[in-house]
Amino acid sequence: MACAICHIRKPRRSCPGVNGDICTLCCGNEREVTVNCPFECEFLQEARKHERTGITDADNIPNKDIVVKEEFLEDHEIVLAGVSNALLRATLETEGAVDTDVRAALDALIRTYRTLQSGVYYEHRPDNALASRIFDGTQRGIEEFRRKETEQRGMAHTRDSEVLQMLVFLQRMELDRNNGRARGRAFIDFLRVFFSETVEGLAGRSSSLIVP
Repeated sequence: MACAICHIRKPRRSCPGVNGDICTLCCGNEREVTVNCPFECEFLQEARKHERTGITDADNIPNKDIVVKEEFLEDHEIVLAGVSNALLRATLETEGAVDTDVRAALDALIRTYRTLQSGVYYEHRPDNALASRIFDGTQRGIEEFRRKETEQRGMAHTRDSEVLQMLVFLQRMELDRNNGRARGRAFIDFLRVFFSETVEGLAGRSSSLIVP
């Protein structure tokens, strides 16, 4: 029996991405490049611990004029969880979406929310079809979050500028977490784990705002 990818080397592990057995070299080289790796793959999760990620060109980070301080995130953790949950849900509901699609959606969302600061709303839609679906789903999620917030508080509370700051923060996290692979979903995986725990941690406080 030979590796299901290279058809040369002896297979060493089962790959749920190809529904077959593959060699370790192909696993390392083709993971999230030519193979769509499910989040639960044990070899993918182990590789996550050793991936080289991080912003490589800090001088060219987009939206540098928008400052997002740690104190702001702490004071608005429910807003962060709400916006993040909207983005995550929209992404997971978009079949085939990868980190670069999320990046394009975030860029369009930020440019759209920037127009609100000028008082003239203009929707910047992504050209990418998958990013466009994430864009729409995130918009709906944010609107739902704000609707529930208004119902509970009796008034609108979260400002457009606060949503914009959260989107910029998520954009920077995507740039930091992206592993550069064509089918990479390291950032999506991070959102899936980290913010699901954040939402659970807010249970009993204002979690009904962020949990559908």
